[in-house]
Amino acid sequence: MNVYLKKFLLRGLVFGGFGPIILGIIYAILQSTVADFSLTGGEVLLGIISTYILAFVQAGASVFNQIEEWPIAKSLLCHFSLIYLAYSLCYILNTWIPFVPKILAIFTAIFVVAYFVIWFTVVICTKIASDKFNAKLNTKG
Repeated sequence: MNVYLKKFLLRGLVFGGFGPIILGIIYAILQSTVADFSLTGGEVLLGIISTYILAFVQAGASVFNQIEEWPIAKSLLCHFSLIYLAYSLCYILNTWIPFVPKILAIFTAIFVVAYFVIWFTVVICTKIASDKFNAKLNTKG
């Protein structure tokens, strides 16, 4: 089995359980703040399974950034595509957003902006940290 596939599966298994935990916290908050909030057993089950898969994919997809043979653009495209697919399917299946073109376009726009703001923030923070580390190495040498 490919080393990257193994890493994907391991990360997914390790962190997948956080999705349902976060969902449970959100449901608890909704129950305590929204009058007459209720869910069917099927809605709860769908939420648990889909958020587990969502967290699994989110954690596993970080492996794309570690495939050194790939250019950054390819890694970014694979990561973005998989995460977008997972989030959009999860949101649509749980009816957190309706399957309406205008709503999907708004969701997509928000997702793209949020994704790239987070990506650029990580790149900038990594660059700053590596510059500091390199400066320390150069002064000790």
